[in-house]
Amino acid sequence: MPIYEYACETCGEDFEVLQKMSEPPLKRHECSPKSSVKRKMSRTAFQLKGGGWYSEGYSSGGSSKSSSAGSSSSGAACGGGG
Repeated sequence: MPIYEYACETCGEDFEVLQKMSEPPLKRHECSPKSSVKRKMSRTAFQLKGGGWYSEGYSSGGSSKSSSAGSSSSGAACGGGG
């Protein structure tokens, strides 16, 4: 179940609520029966760690290694055949 962040427009408090995705958003805060709340956009905790397609194919270190390796093997093939 995701954790949603809310901000109370009456008292200004920021709080988090553990809710199912199918549940409707909160409308009131405990500070007052007339309070109103807004759901906030929050950061995700998703991170890519370790090696993989990004570090090998898109980082500056990975692309220079593959291009230099490709040019040396191409040069060897051309030099050996001619």
